[in-house]
Amino acid sequence: MTSDETSSPPCSAANASDVYMGYADAAVLVGVLNQLLEAERAGACVARDSLADARDEAKRGRIARIQRDEGHWCVMLASEIIRLGGGPTDQTGPFHAKAMAIPGIDDRLRFLNRGQAWVVRKLDEILPRVRDARLHSALQDMRAGHVSNIELLARD
Repeated sequence: MTSDETSSPPCSAANASDVYMGYADAAVLVGVLNQLLEAERAGACVARDSLADARDEAKRGRIARIQRDEGHWCVMLASEIIRLGGGPTDQTGPFHAKAMAIPGIDDRLRFLNRGQAWVVRKLDEILPRVRDARLHSALQDMRAGHVSNIELLARD
């Protein structure tokens, strides 16, 4: 054995691929990010379309904040998808149509909150598999924003 060779497989761990080490590869990440992008786009549309139904100014303010946040996350997700070598979807998730079929604003906002919680769960699933520090940080920020928005909408 030469001095450049390792004596055991654990010594080679630093040279192992991300997938071997349990991290998601770029194709998997792009797929998950596109799924989240469609959900965020749907959430932004629900918030936009719900503003007209909110009569209370405080509620309108909370909905507008959700809309801005969802738009922000759409931009971040699309940018990260491109950076990973993928193409962002132009689709809006089915959540929008389901939410807008709910006639009462309060019930619709509760449904929107369930959507926010779904995003948090999806982020909790993928975060341990993200090795890229920039993406990991952005997704952690997204998670924190959604937790904050859940609390914000729960005030009603």
